[in-house]
Amino acid sequence: MNVILLSGGSGKRLWPLSNNVRSKQFIKIFKNSNGEYESMLQRMYKGIKDADPAAKITIATSKSQISSIINQLGDNVQISKEPCRRDTFPAIALAAAFLHDVGNVKETEPVVICPVDPYVDSSYFKALSKLSDLAEENKANLTLLGMEPTYPSEKYGYIIPQNKNDVSKVECFKEKPDLNTAKEYISRGALWNGGIFAFKLGYLLQKCHELIDFSDYSDLFDKYETLEKISFDYAVVEKEPNIQVLRFNGSWKDLGTWNTLTEAMDENVQGNAILDTTCKNVHVVNELDAPVICMGLENVVISASVQGILVADKNQSSYMKPLVDSLKESVRFAEKSWGEYKVIDSTGESLTVKVTLRAGHKMNYHAHQNRSEIWNIVSGEGKVILDGAEQNVSAGDIVKIPVLCKHTIIAKSDLQILEVQLGKEISASDKIKYELN
Repeated sequence: MNVILLSGGSGKRLWPLSNNVRSKQFIKIFKNSNGEYESMLQRMYKGIKDADPAAKITIATSKSQISSIINQLGDNVQISKEPCRRDTFPAIALAAAFLHDVGNVKETEPVVICPVDPYVDSSYFKALSKLSDLAEENKANLTLLGMEPTYPSEKYGYIIPQNKNDVSKVECFKEKPDLNTAKEYISRGALWNGGIFAFKLGYLLQKCHELIDFSDYSDLFDKYETLEKISFDYAVVEKEPNIQVLRFNGSWKDLGTWNTLTEAMDENVQGNAILDTTCKNVHVVNELDAPVICMGLENVVISASVQGILVADKNQSSYMKPLVDSLKESVRFAEKSWGEYKVIDSTGESLTVKVTLRAGHKMNYHAHQNRSEIWNIVSGEGKVILDGAEQNVSAGDIVKIPVLCKHTIIAKSDLQILEVQLGKEISASDKIKYELN
């Protein structure tokens, strides 16, 4: 089974845990069978591999998410990198060309497309395998997985099948309806459209060449930034007359809001928090060291991270995106290939960052025009290079880096550093990179 997992978007409706770099699918919020926390990405990847150990999984994602994916899944994961974000059709087109030209997948092989972030049980992964088998039978150009609605939702688009059989031809698609229209759709056997579908690779490549002028994967990658931003539904699905749908009645939840996410959580509190006995249907996710105490609350979610603090009625939390957009904030936490950083204090002319550098990794050799830095080594051992001069450092050491001083640090073991940046213009773009001889 060939599977393309779509990992895009920032999940702003799960602020403050998610941002443009740390998207919702990377938040470790669910417990696995060993009692360890895992992310949506890890659950989805493991579920596919458990159902089909031979499955070939490719993750279609933007450059900013690659480090998080590798950190969570390992170096051997196959990734189709988008040079920039251009919506689902360009992303799927690029991934399809990647499979064919880089992965050597034949045009006759079926490919399954699905989002990386729904909350599902094992029956979902069996359905993906069935979806792949139906695509291989080639009785339709596209085979969709439609979810049996559990309530008349206004949040989803609907697939209207010709009948209520397990596999049916698709009559039409409907946009997100109002409540009464949703009820009418369901009475006709309509299914939620979760953006999950399968096809023969050759079919999609043909569609891609019809809509985009490119020769191969490398050419498409180079042209990617010029492609029209358009969804796969609009570009392909709604124009395809030969579509069938597989009915799915297993567990499936779109965890795009705090309201739906907390429904899937195993516990009411993650992190340092206390709920008194008068609290009802309250969930707290606290990534800060400071404690959170909740009293007399009902139907509320509280989330605290270095990015900010959210206190919201659960139902109202799904409407938070415009408020998050208005913040125009910088990213205060991110995973990188070398480790992670977390902003812990910010004033007008200083920024304090907690940096974790994994053993064997190093920073770029670089300098800053507008700021100096002070590195306080909290734990671990490493080697610092300042303008070509080397020195070993360990816990308790302090390194002062003047403006325009070329510098890097190489981790001999896992390193934790408190980095204090000082200057009137502190900016992530203030970096001059050099080659390290």
